[in-house]
Formats: sequence, C-alpha cells, structure tokens
Amino acid sequence: MILWKTLLGLISGMSYSKIYESVELELQIFQTAAILEIVHAAIGIVRSPVGTTAIQVFSRVTVVWMVLYKVVSARDSIGVPMLLLAWSITEVVRYSYYALSLINSVPRLLVWMRYTFFIILYPMGASGEVFTMFAALPEVALRKHFTIEMPNAANVTFSFWWYLIGLILFYVPGFPQMYFYMFGQRKKVLTRDAEKKLE
Repeated sequence: MILWKTLLGLISGMSYSKIYESVELELQIFQTAAILEIVHAAIGIVRSPVGTTAIQVFSRVTVVWMVLYKVVSARDSIGVPMLLLAWSITEVVRYSYYALSLINSVPRLLVWMRYTFFIILYPMGASGEVFTMFAALPEVALRKHFTIEMPNAANVTFSFWWYLIGLILFYVPGFPQMYFYMFGQRKKVLTRDAEKKLE
C-alpha cells in the first residue's frame, strides 16, 4: 500500500509532502508495529541480531514520530520519497520471505532478492533518513520541538536539535558496520543456497 501510493505520487508529480500525507497513517502504523521485531529477535522467532534490529527500528520510529509527524517542513525533503521507497520495497521482500519461510517454501529468487536488494535500498533508506533529519533542523531550531530548557522543576535540559545532530553523526560509523554485516549475511546465505542447488 505504501509502496503503491508512493510510486503513484511520484509518477503523477505530487509534492514530497503530499506523497507523505497520502501514506502517513499506514507508515505510522507499520513502523510502530515494527517494534515487535525487536521482541521477535529477542525471543528467537526470527534469526536476527537484537542490537541491529533495535537500531534499525529505533531510527525509523524516530524519523516517523519525532521528525515527520512533528516537523512539517521536513516532509518536503528529497529524503521522504527515498526512505518511503527503500523501506517499503525492503518490507515487501522481507515479509514475503518470512511468511514463505514459515512453510519452508521460499523461492530462490526471493532469497536472492532478500540478500541483494539491500545493496541499493540500504544506502537509499539511510540517506533518506539523514536528508529528512537534516531538513528538520531549521524548524527544530526555530520552534524548539521536544526541547526542554532550563530552568525547570526537574533541573534538566534536552536539545532535540543536538539529538538530531548526534543521530545524523551516528550514521557515519553505524551505517558501514551494518551495511557490511549484510554483505556477510548475503555471502553466507547465497553460498549455502548455491550449495543446496548443486546437491
């Protein structure tokens, strides 16, 4: 649904903010529900590292709820269609893979897609997230969204602007580590799949 609406919006020349608005509710529901993926990884329903899963889900939920929901100006960023396309294509492939895995009926093409599409989609999605957060910075600085200033009863301070800067900077060491982890997974899975094919 999100993929279809995004593609239709891009083809028809809709603004990025209008495309976002057309998928906002579905995006919020599905990305929030993805929190369950952390639980699934933790209890072994899926074979995914809990830490990696938590980081991916956390970054997406932050972009969806703290940036796109609150910072309206960020919706005009080129990052919005980038992340919408990357996330939705990834999820269509991944959830198809998981569903067919339950009945031991995953076609080789789907295995290949699952462990190959990330080569383009992962940088596209991460760049989309960074561009969207970067586009939010001027409005966050001006309107002080989620910012807590002193003095206050709790005697604490929090700058959402600096939080976003820190998150953007986290992508510098974080992205390559997770990206190359996926290449390792790709080699392991596709080599195993090729060996099965030869048997």
